[in-house]
Amino acid sequence: MLNSWRTELSTVSPSGRPIAMPPAFYRAQDVLEAEIERVFLPGWICLCRADEIAEIGDFLALEILDEPLIVTRSKTGLRVLSNVCRHRGSRLAEGQGRTKRFTCPYHAWTYNLDGRLVRAPLLDDQPGFEKSDCGLPSFPVAEWMGWVFVNLDAGAEPLLAQLEELNPLVANYHAEEMRTAHAETEVWQVNWKGLAENFMEGYHLSQVHMKTLHPMTPTRLCRKGPDGPAFTTYKAHYDPNYQGRTETHADMTEEERALSMMVWIYPGFVAAISPNSAVYMTLTPAGPEAVQTRWGVIAREATFQGDEAEARAAFAAAFNAEDKARLLDMQKGLRSRFATGGPLAPADYEGTIWDFYGYLKARLLG
Repeated sequence: MLNSWRTELSTVSPSGRPIAMPPAFYRAQDVLEAEIERVFLPGWICLCRADEIAEIGDFLALEILDEPLIVTRSKTGLRVLSNVCRHRGSRLAEGQGRTKRFTCPYHAWTYNLDGRLVRAPLLDDQPGFEKSDCGLPSFPVAEWMGWVFVNLDAGAEPLLAQLEELNPLVANYHAEEMRTAHAETEVWQVNWKGLAENFMEGYHLSQVHMKTLHPMTPTRLCRKGPDGPAFTTYKAHYDPNYQGRTETHADMTEEERALSMMVWIYPGFVAAISPNSAVYMTLTPAGPEAVQTRWGVIAREATFQGDEAEARAAFAAAFNAEDKARLLDMQKGLRSRFATGGPLAPADYEGTIWDFYGYLKARLLG
């Protein structure tokens, strides 16, 4: 039964009948192990926004897939370093702040912002010891629209090369000009795919978010957008009667001013990019039925002049809470002996999930 997901996934094709995957796909340990090995470790993972580490010496310490990392800015630019001392494995930094160097709290080994070891007490005269051999591992880093991504595979295909077809769909929103209004990390007791799929389908909007998102982006106005090997999209059009959009960018078309572009960069970055703000989540598995999400809200500078940026963060927290309640319930339902995957809704409403299955098929089954 645990391997039933392989059979189901092998049948996914662009011309096939869209069917949701079986419960094992969202619960089984062997699925998770395959995803970590073949999807996340070689994949690009979003860590934060570049404006959170805007100045030289700014840093953010976080952990993904049990890997402690430091995102920092040195004189040479953005860096993602291992947050593990090369002496005996202590973590070097915690939280977020600004520093000139990273000093191990255990034995005071000290590294500069580029990860080079600059001090190892009492070891300078040790035979065979070379500081140059003990620098912190550094990982490939990329910035897209102001979001910072890392890849734990040094031989990974560059992220930006994979997003060339996506860029024209979002370029006029100029999310890189927005700045962070809110960011926090949570762990939800749901499978990571369930949360990603929920963020990226409009089928549930009018049912689950009747008082929050439905008045703005009702299900009936959702339209499937372009997709590619590394991403999928849909357009959440605004109800013509909805009031509340303010600052936009001069480059935006009339259509772009009237919708949020929903973007999923595989495996675990999802974002609702709107005319004057964006809500995003970066997702990594924390177990077969748990996901770590670092979610945030960014907004145009003008929204910070009053309390609009704060209001947008509160609004996002409200519809996140609605989603969380439904996803926790769904995760429990997937434990039923009689649970199965049913037909997916038409492409405008759940086509992104079918795109995602195709991506996973390529990654997990080769």
